[in-house]
Amino acid sequence: MEDDLTAGRPLSSAVRFAIRVLLVVASVFIAGAAGAEAPKYIFVFIGDGMSSPQRKVAEEFSVKTGSGRLAMNHLPEQACAITKSANSLVTDSAAAATAIACGVRTRNGSLGITPDGKRVESVAEIAKKRGMKVGLISTVAIAHATPAGFYAHRKSRGQHYRIGLDLIASGFDHFSGGGVFGDHNDKKCSDYRGDLFELAAKAGYEMAFNRAEWERLGPGGKSWCVFGPHATGYDIDHDGKVPRLPALLEKCISLIDNPAGFFIMCEGGMIDYAGHANDAATNVRDMLALDEAVKVASKFQDAHPDETLIITVGDHETGGMSMGFAGSGSKFKIELLAGQKMSCEKYSSFVKRMIAKKKCEVTLDDLRPTLAEYFGLTVLSAAEERMLVSALENDIAKSRGKVADTTHYMAARKYIFAKTAVNVLNARAGVSWSTGSHTALPVLVTAKGPGSDILDGLTELSHIGIRLKKLVSGGETR
Repeated sequence: MEDDLTAGRPLSSAVRFAIRVLLVVASVFIAGAAGAEAPKYIFVFIGDGMSSPQRKVAEEFSVKTGSGRLAMNHLPEQACAITKSANSLVTDSAAAATAIACGVRTRNGSLGITPDGKRVESVAEIAKKRGMKVGLISTVAIAHATPAGFYAHRKSRGQHYRIGLDLIASGFDHFSGGGVFGDHNDKKCSDYRGDLFELAAKAGYEMAFNRAEWERLGPGGKSWCVFGPHATGYDIDHDGKVPRLPALLEKCISLIDNPAGFFIMCEGGMIDYAGHANDAATNVRDMLALDEAVKVASKFQDAHPDETLIITVGDHETGGMSMGFAGSGSKFKIELLAGQKMSCEKYSSFVKRMIAKKKCEVTLDDLRPTLAEYFGLTVLSAAEERMLVSALENDIAKSRGKVADTTHYMAARKYIFAKTAVNVLNARAGVSWSTGSHTALPVLVTAKGPGSDILDGLTELSHIGIRLKKLVSGGETR
């Protein structure tokens, strides 16, 4: 090699010595890079239902309302991930979580197993074996598909009680979120072993069921915080009774920070719910809450820059969100979403109570003050009025017939006045939706810190999981 550099001419001894020194330094550097230790602290942020449209709409809203750009959108390492599951181009959250956590594409509905039912270890389980502490946080039930993908191994995401058993068996150090869909004492389950909360306490978990108990938690032991049976609630409806996602993350860090490091998965789960409901303002608010949590991790990273990895990713897109609406002349006035003060779900409950209280004798004029107060809809066009009157008539008829509503976060509601008000505001803001379900849109992945170069161009969710697992276990990352 040395002679090649001079096209066959002999090198002087000094030049030969310099080249040898450079080659030794380079080999040491390469060996050091290949054998680099895993990050001591790892944060994985998952926006359930979050793809590029949700990130962009939330950032535009944040900029227009004076809060600046999203931290998650401007982490230096970026990639685009295909989200398909083993049996569908459109994934569900269980298969997507399994891909991110375990590095395998599985069938929709499955958690922590291969398509043929074989158990697969998750990155969180590997981290725990390495001596790191593990914390899982979500704004939805902690037995929901996304967090469960990091500790459960079940054929069906609907096996809530059994998933709860897996949670306890994991031995992870901290859980925060909603409960187990009310099934924490499911005596009908063939694997029934007792009330899950009592079993967790016997296994050494300190249980917290409200904000006061959560605040009293201290480091040194295992803890499980249960804020309601299903979810902690939309950020737009926050009333202070339950900690917001950024606070949940701060608390988790304080509880599990230790010399051996930690792995934390933090999910903005209600982003997905708002996407199903096609509720843009509510979606944006939960996006901003997730970004505040990313900023909490970034502050921690600033104090530990060479030891902390941050990754943000969506598991799939929900709702087919688009920027631009033909009815508004393709004008994008996202700042109008600031006029909405409560979720579609909460306003729908309010309207149904008013209809019942007035014994179905309700007119649009009765609701105009609430449209102004809760949505900023002070002046309505003739077309908007017709839509709202028709929707109100529908709801009155449903109320008279004592018809039960459909699932609260679905776009296809039976009671539609609140949904129509949301649609009016969405159209004015220039946000449109194509579905009330998941789509196959790829998701944006961003990262910063040691090991962040595991991201690379167009990839798949399962490839991210594979590389994360190898990074944490100390193996090759590519």
